[in-house]
Formats: sequence, structure tokens, C-alpha cells
Amino acid sequence: MIINFIDKLGDWNPQLFRELKGRLKGFNVAIAVVISLVGQLVLFLYQLGNLPGERHSLVGKYCRLRSFYEHESKQLHQQYNILHRQLDSYRNTQPQLPHKIQELKLEIAQVKTQLSDQSNYLSKNFCPTDQLDMQMWWRDHWEYIFLSLSVIFLFTLLVAGTYLLINNLATEERRGTLNFIRLSPQSEISILAGKMLGVPILIYLLILTAVPLHFIAGRAANIATSYILSFWVVLVACCIFFYSAALLFGLWCRWFSGFQPWLGSGAVLLFLILTMQIASSNSYLDYSSAWFWLLSPFHMTQFLFPNLFNNRYSWELIQKVQFFYLPVGTNVVSVIGLHLLNYGLWTYWIWQALKRCFRNPNVTIFSKGQSYFLVACFQVVLWGFTLQYKENFCPPCLPGKTCACFHDVNDQIQQNVICLVLFNLVLLFGLIAILSPHRQTIQDWARYRHHNLFSHQTSHQTSHRNFWRNSWLLDLILGEKSPSLVTIAIHLVMVTIPLVVWILLAPVLNVQHTNNLNWLINDVGRFNAILGVALFLTLMMIYATIAQRMLLMKTTKRSFWAIGTIGTLIFLPPVILGMLFADHSKYSTVWLFSTFPWVSLEYASTPTIVMAWLGEFSILVLLNLHLTKQVRLAGESATKALISHSPE
Repeated sequence: MIINFIDKLGDWNPQLFRELKGRLKGFNVAIAVVISLVGQLVLFLYQLGNLPGERHSLVGKYCRLRSFYEHESKQLHQQYNILHRQLDSYRNTQPQLPHKIQELKLEIAQVKTQLSDQSNYLSKNFCPTDQLDMQMWWRDHWEYIFLSLSVIFLFTLLVAGTYLLINNLATEERRGTLNFIRLSPQSEISILAGKMLGVPILIYLLILTAVPLHFIAGRAANIATSYILSFWVVLVACCIFFYSAALLFGLWCRWFSGFQPWLGSGAVLLFLILTMQIASSNSYLDYSSAWFWLLSPFHMTQFLFPNLFNNRYSWELIQKVQFFYLPVGTNVVSVIGLHLLNYGLWTYWIWQALKRCFRNPNVTIFSKGQSYFLVACFQVVLWGFTLQYKENFCPPCLPGKTCACFHDVNDQIQQNVICLVLFNLVLLFGLIAILSPHRQTIQDWARYRHHNLFSHQTSHQTSHRNFWRNSWLLDLILGEKSPSLVTIAIHLVMVTIPLVVWILLAPVLNVQHTNNLNWLINDVGRFNAILGVALFLTLMMIYATIAQRMLLMKTTKRSFWAIGTIGTLIFLPPVILGMLFADHSKYSTVWLFSTFPWVSLEYASTPTIVMAWLGEFSILVLLNLHLTKQVRLAGESATKALISHSPE
């Protein structure tokens, strides 16, 4: 039966069969099972060591007499504080009554003695064994085991699993077997899914061995079966997302060599630790970055099991999550759906990249057409989590009056502007790096364009000139090998349109007539703010043009030159200006030409900003003229070289 199952498995997914055949050895399976069983036993015995016995405190958690002694202690402390306040009052207002002051001192001393006697009694006496609430202890005991296993599952599956997948791809690449796998007639989905299921199979076996104890512990702790199953479903979706990202990292970032698995798994470990701290700190998810934090399984785990971090407010925090003002955290089903949709969305985009770069590792991970949908999707997600209803504006009140807080959409957007800008900058710079073709690709495209232009000029030159121009523009927008500047420009427009629309509509949205728009209307001005957006667009296009020009270099290290040059242009000017012209209010004109021109918009006049923008736009035009010339020369030289080597 097992042989037939393995044969059927090989017919269904040969890559999975290959991975399982190489890993499911008897010794490996035995080691994984033994490690899991020993770990479960150690965890059980460790918690069993805290079993309350004869020396359990009278005020311990599991002593039924605890409430009596705590009530007595509370009364003595209250009496002690009341007597102290009375003593201070007599000393300040009626110092002529020394006998009353002396009586209060005696009473305080008596209460102090009673507190001391109680403390000594509690330290020397212990809870009777018949007063121990063992039922409560066993419930907490099983809950501790359940929560500990949940955290162990998360770290083991995500950190160890990503390491194994990245290391497997690096090993296959180093041995040259990955190229043979690429030549397989199997689909990309079948091959990569086989690796996701097969490479971490020993990790799966280790976890599956502990699943029965996990379920038994959860039920013994009175945790609903639906909650336990929900945790497992979210854990599976989380593993699919992180494993897909690990495969993409392993295929695309091959230059890290042997350090690649450690870098990938280390990044996952750092992300889990960071998000675990955030989930335990009563953090709200009413910002545009909510989608990023929801990629961590700890928010869902904390929501399902509030005792994980002893946080009783996790329900309230996640129930307030909205998406374009639609409540998406009202109950368990909607919260699970939110997590699954978030994982599903980004897993979809990762697999689009995987299917492109698996067969041809030199191709860009996204096509230009896909990048437009990615940017649009990213804007919908960012602005969806930005627009959440909360009472975020509390006007100042006069003494003796009460003022109610209310929701102000402008204030909500202002609180998210920095997050919106940062996430979009990461996206844009990432797309510049991904979509900008290198020298050989540009040369091939330019040679084709040069030949196409020459043929059109020699035959039907007049009638087809407009068609060629249109196809040339279409090629710049959607072509795989064409320069990416037009595509980056479209991305920038897509990113900034929502921000510009908000700047224009901000006064209309100010229905409560608040003064939180003074900076936009009176200090900066809406027109100057739009000019600031234009400065940002122009500056990003300058960076994209310089990056594309650096990728035309003949050196093999052109990528590092491009990254180094852009990094220098981004960070060096602000550092120099900060040292020489620290006060941007006095030197606003100089700061307009920096990486962060918006810090001086408030202090610069409109003509000055316009002149700064025209100056940057002139630089952009000159850079593009130079780049166009270089691309044309590359096409002409490549064509001449091809003709000279062709047989006569």
C-alpha cells in the first residue's frame, strides 16, 4: 500500500517525490520523532514541576483562602493610609492638639504591627492541601502547554522552514541541478509546490507529532475547538506566504552565496520577534501599516488566545480594524478572513514573480504590465487601512466645559502621511531596481529599434511614421526590454494622485471647521504643496534616469555602482546641508534642491519653488537626452557589429 501511494505521489508531483525520497530516511524520521516527543515530555515535566504542594502560599493563585487574606491585608493598608492622612492633616491645621497627634501615632503603630504580624504569618504558614484549587491549576497547566506549543510551532515552521528552502535552492544552484529542474516538463507551480511540501518534510513531521498534544492541551484548557482549528488554518496560510517569499528570495537574490539562507531566516526571525513585541504592547491597527503587521501570525494568535501575552484588550484592539471604513474585525470569522485575504493577496503577487523568474533567472520578476496592477493594488491597501473611523481629534476646551472628541478625516490622513510616503518609497525604489534593464538587454532592444527605424525610413517612410511612434511609445510602456523611465513615471503618477486629490479636497473634508489644516492652507499653501509633490516626482525620475544610465556601464558590477550612486545622492546632500545650512527656515532655497525639499516649503515663496522645480526639471531633461543618445549609440554599434560579423 505504501509503495502504491509513493508511486501515485511520484505520478502526481515528481518533484515532491524526489524531495521526499531524499529526506524520509529511517534514521532521519526517527530523529525527528524522538526530538518532538522528548521536547513534549520536557515541556510537560517542566510545567508539572510547578504543581502546588504543601508549601503553596496562602495568598498564592491556587489557594481558596487567598481572597480572605488579601481582603484582610487590603483593609489594614487602607486603615494605615487613612490614619496617615489624618495625622498629616492635624500636623498642618491643628498642631495645638498634641494629644490627638499622639493617639494617631499609636494607632498607626498598632496597624503597622498588625501588618508585620500578618506578613510573618503568611511567610511561615502555607495553604492547606484541601484548600488548593487543583482544577484551576490543571486548566492553567494545559493552557501553558498549549500556548508554549503554539509559539514553538510558529518559530520552528517559519524560521527553520525558510532556512531549509533557501539553503536547498542555493545548494541546487551551486551543484548545477537547478538548471536540470528548469528543463523539466512540469509546470512551475508543480515544481515549486513540490519543494515547499518536500524540503521541510522533517519539520512538518516534528510538528505533526506534537499536534495531538497541542489539541488535547487546548481542549483541556477549555479553548474552543473552532479557535484551535482557526489557529491551524492561519498558520498554514502564514507558512505558504513565508515559504513562497523564501523561494523568491532564493531564486532572485543569488549573489549572497552561502550567506543567503542565514540572511533569509534571520530576517524572518527578526520580523517575528519585532511583531511579537508589538502584539504584546496593546498596539492599534488603525494605520496604513496594518497590512504589514497582519503578516505576522502573532496578532491572530493574541486575538484567539488573549492569555498568550496576558493582554485582555486584544479583542478590542483588533475589533476596531476597518478598511475604507468597513468593519473587518467585528468577529472571529471576519478577523480570520482578513488575515487569510492579506496572506492570499501578497502570496499571489509572490507567485506571479516566481512563475516569471523560475525558468529564466535573468528576467525581471515582474513585467511592466504586472507592475501597474501591483502599484494600484498597493495604493488600495494603503489607503484602505488609512481611512479608518476613530475619534482622533479632541478640540481644546475652556475651563469648566466638556468637549467631545470626534473623527476628522484630514487628521487621520495626516497621521498616516509618513507611513504612506515611506512604504511608497520602498515600493518605487524596489521597482526601479527590478524593472530597469541592464546593458545587454538595452543593447538588444536598441538594435531592434534601430533596425526597425531604418527599415521604416527606407520603405513607406511617411505613411508609417505615426504608427512607428505609437508602437515605440507602447513599447516603452509595456516592452520587456525597453528602458523603464516611462513606466516609473506612470508609477509615480499612480502613487501621487491620491495624495494630490486629498490636498485639493482637504478644505471640503473639514466639516468640523478644525484648525488642523493651518499648515496646509496658511503655512505651506495647497499650491506650494502640489509643487512639493512635483519636486518629489522630478527627483524620483532623476534617480531612475541615473540608475538606468549606470546599468548601461560595461563593468559587471554595474548593479552595485547604481545602488551606491543612488544611495549617495539620497543621503549625502542632506548630511552636507545639515552641516552647512542646518536651519532650513533661513536657507529654504538650498533645501529645495535636497532629497527632502518639503521641509522648506513652509518658508519658501511660490516663485522660488517654481524656479527650483524648473531647475530640477532641466536636469532631468538633460539626463534623459544623454541617456537617449547612449541608447541610440548602443543600438547603432550593436547593429554594425552584427552586420560586420554576418557572412557575405
